[in-house]
Amino acid sequence: MIKLFISILLVFLALTHTAESDPKEAEPESSSVSQYDSISITILYSNNPFDKRLATSWGFACLIKGIDKTILFDAGADGKILLSNMEKLGINPSDIDIVFLSHTHSNHVGGLWAFLKKNHGVDVYLPAFSGAEISGRIKAFGANVIKVSRPIRITDVAYSTGSMGRGVSEQSLIIRTPEGIVIVTGCAHPGIVEIVKRAIFSFGRNVLLLVGGFHLISKSEKEIYDIARTIKSLGVKYIAPEHCSGDKARKIFKKIYGKYYIESGVGKTIYIHELKQ
Repeated sequence: MIKLFISILLVFLALTHTAESDPKEAEPESSSVSQYDSISITILYSNNPFDKRLATSWGFACLIKGIDKTILFDAGADGKILLSNMEKLGINPSDIDIVFLSHTHSNHVGGLWAFLKKNHGVDVYLPAFSGAEISGRIKAFGANVIKVSRPIRITDVAYSTGSMGRGVSEQSLIIRTPEGIVIVTGCAHPGIVEIVKRAIFSFGRNVLLLVGGFHLISKSEKEIYDIARTIKSLGVKYIAPEHCSGDKARKIFKKIYGKYYIESGVGKTIYIHELKQ
């Protein structure tokens, strides 16, 4: 009887672990819906101006708060600018639990080293095909490195799309809310449409918000219109093009999205509870 009980228990634990590791099965608990009222995304580093107190520079970083762990998404190019902007916004580096790097281009990781001097007690998630040099340097600060290849859970409600792209290996961040998923992108080198499709396929939800770099700065007007219409047809409700999206793309998305377009730039905070499907 004892052996039979142990066998049943082991099978149960194995099945439970499998369900937990599958992003499609990891639904938010209905009892914790109120937590989503406090989710916010603040742009810390961008070449687009918004808050006149803050410095602009080519690159991207944002802060996700209001979920079970605070996430720094990318780190911009310059640590002095990143930390200065954070200070002016009243953000303490020591309050950050996780650093999520979309990819390892210098304008997304250059500010990381100054940040790690302030807070090295973090988990750093980076694409699986990132070089040994950068992961070694992160570890030298004392931070924990987690390389990501497939879609995985980062926190209770945050996930990685997994590494994408044949050239530049890049991951995007997904946040699940009752109103739909939020997609945060760094530069979208694998293609912004492909990222949205991957997110929908992997997480099976409506897309409440798409924010970040779309990598459209060198695209023609026609190409951008086609991409914008495709993204809207995929069900993306709100959009906030950033960084390498380019001014031309921002104007086109604003035209197509109207009141569902979000003006963004360094210092802008998007409160998720204000967005409704």
